[in-house]
Amino acid sequence: MRQRLDKLREKLENQGLESLLIGSAFNRQYISGFTGSAGWVLVTADRAWFLTDFRYTEQAAAQVHGFELVEHGPDPLASIGDLLREAGVSKLGFEENHTTYGQYAKWGKTLQGIELVPAPGLVEELRMVKDEAELAVMQEAADLADRAFSYIQGLIRPGMKESDIALELEVFLRSGGAASSCFDTIVASGERSALPHGVASDRVIGSGEFVKLDFGALYHGYCSDITRTVAVGQVSDKHREIYDIVLEAQLHALEHIRPGMTGKQADALARDVIAKHGYGERFGHSLGHGLGMEVHEQPSLSARSEMVLVPGMVVTVEPGIYIPGFGGVRIEDDIVLTEDGIRILTSSTKQLITL
Repeated sequence: MRQRLDKLREKLENQGLESLLIGSAFNRQYISGFTGSAGWVLVTADRAWFLTDFRYTEQAAAQVHGFELVEHGPDPLASIGDLLREAGVSKLGFEENHTTYGQYAKWGKTLQGIELVPAPGLVEELRMVKDEAELAVMQEAADLADRAFSYIQGLIRPGMKESDIALELEVFLRSGGAASSCFDTIVASGERSALPHGVASDRVIGSGEFVKLDFGALYHGYCSDITRTVAVGQVSDKHREIYDIVLEAQLHALEHIRPGMTGKQADALARDVIAKHGYGERFGHSLGHGLGMEVHEQPSLSARSEMVLVPGMVVTVEPGIYIPGFGGVRIEDDIVLTEDGIRILTSSTKQLITL
């Protein structure tokens, strides 16, 4: 945590900020290590406080190191104002993207004499590049997702509901050490597989159709995110055609993604392959997204992203083709950018499996 705090202070200095207030859950946990649901981090150039109420003081004492611990009063902002005035700080940076207008208005009244300065994305920028400890946990989360995919293949059959499959996946992940799923598990069969975010329904799986599975484990604070599409019974030539195109696009992207390229350039690697085969309009979402403490974070592998990829970033690579009324395919892996290429965290087979 000390290194993260030092890097944050460098960012504050570069932006001319005297202090920063962090209240959003993931950023607070990243900087302090605190996993509870209520608390504030206040950082200046030479001091760092963690404030919480009486419910969490014992937990904070066990989890938070390198911070001065403060049990705040009924209004945490009043306590924060007292600390800032004591430290001689007159400018407070705040998380613009995690602050409502109502909160901002209230803070202005409570923190009179202290200038509120929007400071968006400072901690999120640090979170984009994972350290070795984070990557080790994310590899375990990916391994758990791979095991779940192997397990579920033995259960999928005609006559099962999508919701039954989703439940089995979630129980397996929890039994394997996950705190929860990272998002609502997607199990989309038949024509519903054309829904990119087709959360599991009561639809009964039939024969001769696709089942798209998209799920992930929240494991020791970090997410995995994997998608595989399988065939139940013998599927048509059209099914196999779109599967092979998506697989070609995904493998091409994995082969060529490198640090130094932009998110837009990475997106084009797969998009150009799908467009070449005449299905460009059926690939409507981005190639991928950042992955970490949240299942969707920066950077984005999208046609609009000019952000440059650097070693240590973890992203998904998930092209797809979706044909309304027929079905769809998505294949997704989690990767980490390395100095000279990538390392793939998820290892489940991507050849079309017929169950």
